[in-house]
Amino acid sequence: MAEKASLPIGIEDYGRIRREGFYYVDKTRLIKDLLEHIAYVNLFTRPRRFGKTLNMSMLQYFFETGSDGTLFEGLEIAGEKELCDKYMGKFPVISISLKEVGGEDLEAAKRILRSVIGDEAIRFPFLSESERLTEIERQQYRKLVELDHNGEYAMSDELLSKSLLTLSRFLQKHYEQSTIILIDEYDVPLDKAYQAGYYDAMVELIRNLFGRALKTNSSLHFAVLTGCLRISKESIFTGFNNFNVYTVKDVQYNEYFGFSDAEVKEMLAYYGFLEKFDIVKEWYDGYRFGELDVYCPWDVVSYCHALRMHSSVMPQNYWVNTSSNSIIRKFIEKADATARDEIELLIGGERIYKKVRQELTYRDLDSRADNLWSILFAAGYLTQCGQDDGGRTALAIPNREIQWIFREQIQEWFETESKRDMQKLERFCRAFEEHDAAAIEKGFTAYLRKTISIRDVSVRKEMKENFYHGILLGLFAGMEGWKVKSNAEAGEGYSDIIVEVEEKEIGIIIECKYAEQAAFDDACKAALKQIEDRNYEERLVDDGMTRIHKYGIACYKKRCKVMTMVSDCI
Repeated sequence: MAEKASLPIGIEDYGRIRREGFYYVDKTRLIKDLLEHIAYVNLFTRPRRFGKTLNMSMLQYFFETGSDGTLFEGLEIAGEKELCDKYMGKFPVISISLKEVGGEDLEAAKRILRSVIGDEAIRFPFLSESERLTEIERQQYRKLVELDHNGEYAMSDELLSKSLLTLSRFLQKHYEQSTIILIDEYDVPLDKAYQAGYYDAMVELIRNLFGRALKTNSSLHFAVLTGCLRISKESIFTGFNNFNVYTVKDVQYNEYFGFSDAEVKEMLAYYGFLEKFDIVKEWYDGYRFGELDVYCPWDVVSYCHALRMHSSVMPQNYWVNTSSNSIIRKFIEKADATARDEIELLIGGERIYKKVRQELTYRDLDSRADNLWSILFAAGYLTQCGQDDGGRTALAIPNREIQWIFREQIQEWFETESKRDMQKLERFCRAFEEHDAAAIEKGFTAYLRKTISIRDVSVRKEMKENFYHGILLGLFAGMEGWKVKSNAEAGEGYSDIIVEVEEKEIGIIIECKYAEQAAFDDACKAALKQIEDRNYEERLVDDGMTRIHKYGIACYKKRCKVMTMVSDCI
């Protein structure tokens, strides 16, 4: 049996993927479509981890002078012989990524930007001796790559702002061919500057850099930019003409960012995991770009890689590790009662209708709470599923993975909020030691009213129970003198929550149940019966607890009921 190709985990260099035989999902028809509908400047906005960087690398390897045509053998674009003969390997290409450009202040960000552009300029050392450049031009090129006494690029602010223009002109003169400019993650410096407090200064810097290189540059053949957000023209693209923007709402190019059903099935079949298709679809599908449903490529590749290592592994939350997901936390913190109700609907699998703004500036994030819906949509935390008669977009959480991220962020926010009143929190927790079921019921109901609950009847009962289980664990966290265990082995099974208050020799057993159709008494009794039938107290007795408090807690939406039993073990 032939050895299977490795999966390119974390590899975004097209040349390396092809040279070293990694598995590759063919997106090369993007080249043909781009050339047939080319604009002077082309911007693609997609959420992170949807293949933007790999596609930019592919474009560089195709167009750049001296391109290795073997890297495209057997792929769709290779069938376009006339196009390949005309364009492959025929252009100087400037390719930069701005994803690392940021810092605590503008100067720190400029140092990184100088490094990014300087490192790209140094790929063309022949310009320092090119006979097609004047001596003054050769000297200007040397200044682009000149280092200071600290080993950092020394270009002045003025030179930095016109660096892409300068480099493109020199390459055009040397090759006698106009230059292609590729800029990946164009909006990251603006995001980082907004977070750090120097947004206006960064807007001016990026506006000057892009304006000079992309607006009236006679040496430019065309440019391609990628990012997550479509930043408004008034912010950094003022006066741009022949400027095409392709967002997740547009139908053009939607098949080139993300995987289709057919591509996922082909990958799973290749590695022998086709039976996993339904669970992959549940966890990683659900994004709608234009009129096409797509999967997040990063997730599919990561899970397929995990399956190759252990075929029974369950899906994981791979996307969550690629960002802080702070935008969800920011949204939850700003949400009023209406917005929190809408979040509940989303987590429950329903849709809401919102006016989605396609063009934003980062300053808009805080100007209106409604803008955050647009940001969540653009960043991939929500997806579109139609619109109403008023032109509002129907928004939904795309899949299980993003639903999990929402829940995690809600849980973290709730834990922070609940700790704002530590006296109230401690009174609630002490009620478990004092066998005060009424106080527990009143306190837990009050906390439930503050958080965001699970409404959807289609969510499995055990998932709903886990939600309430998680809230209790968050409330118990940090209780001095408490040893708290979750899903711990006890007796003949695993109890939801076990607490040992060692100083008082008190043991606490909690079993949470979801009260279907608000049948609180039945759920409480079932919880207590489970504690008894499975002998959960055995572990606490073995650990020296002399008094055991057993709680059956039934929850339904934002209400709860508590029943209790006590055992003395002296």
